[in-house]
Amino acid sequence: MNKINITPLADRVVIEPTIAETQTVSGLYIPDSAKEKPQHGKVVAVGKGTQDQPTTVKVGDTVLYGKFAGTELKFDGIDYLIMNESEILAII
Repeated sequence: MNKINITPLADRVVIEPTIAETQTVSGLYIPDSAKEKPQHGKVVAVGKGTQDQPTTVKVGDTVLYGKFAGTELKFDGIDYLIMNESEILAII
């Protein structure tokens, strides 16, 4: 897990997605165009929440989110997602 200098506002969360598989169990390599977009990752930064909705996830949690959740962000050459905490489906 990388330390980043991003502080999300309100109930937003920054997630470092898990790297997509590059090879099948049987040994076939998956081309970039056929890779599934990861739907889980590690929380690397969390906002303070709002008065009505405090955040429940914390840095280091592994979370599950929807396929089209969040906004992609590249910071220091690393891909992240930033999303509202409500887009997170579960802590795993």
